[in-house]
Amino acid sequence: MVKIGGGLLAGMLAPGLAFGCACGCGVFDVGTSSMLPSGEGGMAYFSYAYQDQNRNWSGAAQSSSANNGDKELWTDFFATGGQYMFNRSWGVEAQIPFAVRYFKKLDDAGNPVSTTWGSLGDIRLEGHYTGFSPDLSSGVSFGIKLPTGNDNYNPAVVDRDSQIGTGSTDLLLGGFHRGNLTGDGKWDWFAQTELDVPMLIQAQYRPGVESDSALGIDYQGYSLGRVRISPVAQAIFSFRSHDSGDAANYNNSGYERLLLSPGIEFHIHPVKIYVDAELPVFQKVNGNQLVAPVLIKASLSYMF
Repeated sequence: MVKIGGGLLAGMLAPGLAFGCACGCGVFDVGTSSMLPSGEGGMAYFSYAYQDQNRNWSGAAQSSSANNGDKELWTDFFATGGQYMFNRSWGVEAQIPFAVRYFKKLDDAGNPVSTTWGSLGDIRLEGHYTGFSPDLSSGVSFGIKLPTGNDNYNPAVVDRDSQIGTGSTDLLLGGFHRGNLTGDGKWDWFAQTELDVPMLIQAQYRPGVESDSALGIDYQGYSLGRVRISPVAQAIFSFRSHDSGDAANYNNSGYERLLLSPGIEFHIHPVKIYVDAELPVFQKVNGNQLVAPVLIKASLSYMF
């Protein structure tokens, strides 16, 4: 059975959705520059994202659905979390995700089978350091992803790379930088990168190593009363190596992908609302994998 891949990015610096799954949920975590650490204090947030992987892809082009026994995987992603900076240099973050997922494929006899389920995702715990400069324009993150998500739901139908949890404990390392493009401070740029390395695994399944990056600009010059409105444009790139282990499908896992993502943020202090759409413009997958034509993300945060 050809497995589902189509994964994208795994960010760790921008609060968002960060499930440990090979289907691409990590894409929703990078590119939200305004939610990077910016000073002492805390932030609580809630995020929602959605993707529907319904197109079969092979190499760098769409392929016939007949080449893939997996037919569709859509997911609603939810996450709640908090970030707290103890001072201008050090902070911590915790995130608790949850997902609702639908999966459809052909069984060994060629008959369609499907299932829908929900599960806690893989919890993430991170530390932040932003003490490189007085304006907190640069920072690094480090932490772990815990194997709290269900990685064994209905195994007769759901493969390991389609589970909500990976079953692995991962090392998370990341960094960011941001700056001004114009002297009036209205145009800003930002860059983020992250490495997600599975360290401890279970049941003969090791997810691929992910390296993810985002580069974007935003404009701070619009306002409507007390509401500050900031359009955002970004490019997101991700690489993921093959999954491995006896329970993995090595030949049909791993990818490279570039997305362009327009977004917008509304800031009514102390509340921020962010929404974007992420559109693949280049994707190259190993073997045959399901991919989504568009991904949607939204987040609500409260600063305190």
